[in-house]
Amino acid sequence: MDIIITGLLLGGTYALIAIGLNLQYGMARIMNLANGELLVAGGFAAFWFYTAGQVSPLLTIFVVAPLAFVANWLIYVVVLRPLVKRAKNRGQLEVDSILTTFGISFISVGLMLAVFGGNYFKYSYLATPVEIFGATYGSNRVTAFVVAAIISAVLLLWLHLSRTGMAIRAISVAPNSARLVGINVPQLAAIAFALGGAVTAVGGSVVSTFLTLDASTGVIFTLKALIIVIMGGVGDVRGTIIAALLLGILETFVARVIDPGLTLAAAYLVFVLILLFRPQGLFGQAQT
Repeated sequence: MDIIITGLLLGGTYALIAIGLNLQYGMARIMNLANGELLVAGGFAAFWFYTAGQVSPLLTIFVVAPLAFVANWLIYVVVLRPLVKRAKNRGQLEVDSILTTFGISFISVGLMLAVFGGNYFKYSYLATPVEIFGATYGSNRVTAFVVAAIISAVLLLWLHLSRTGMAIRAISVAPNSARLVGINVPQLAAIAFALGGAVTAVGGSVVSTFLTLDASTGVIFTLKALIIVIMGGVGDVRGTIIAALLLGILETFVARVIDPGLTLAAAYLVFVLILLFRPQGLFGQAQT
């Protein structure tokens, strides 16, 4: 039971990291390699507000989310939309977006190094233990799981029940067909990309309560998020959530039962197997 609970808590953290990238890559069709840097920036913001004014990271997210939304919307409209317009096919767009966002990630790292320096940062928040089924866990990790559950539930309801959410799902599956029924694809793609950025920044604020971060650690989160998104299915938030939870349980099992040094290897092994036998992911659909 301890392995399952610990794995679910870890999976909740992974879900916070990966949901934003799935919105950007799956819905807006932009492979954003600067996703991890945005998460670190959200963590930096929470760290600064907490150490400077003792503002709770759970309150900081209400500042971080709208700022990240606006920043990502501007990045999409100014930098990425021209790439979308000139791309003749999905493959060209992916290559162009990878190269462009790779450059954005370097710019982001440079800016964070200039502002915050190259030191690791960590602070103590909700570090008190909480007991679940006889075992103790950090309150901050439990809080992160709860935040991930709330964000996941709200996103799923919005995507499946609201008119805008259903339109965004439509452009993720068949953008050309969506245009034929009057859906403003460029506008909704910008919203999806901006929303993904906001979710990622919120995730950074929350996970900073128990993870040690620095300006150059973003690439680690980007790679982990990419693994989860592809495992669950590009464009399927439900698949991302389930893949994150499964990965959390798998890594916990390997660390506790086999060898902690093999957790990353186990994650990549599952990733490779899914690429070989189900490239669209656990719940994904073939892209058009």
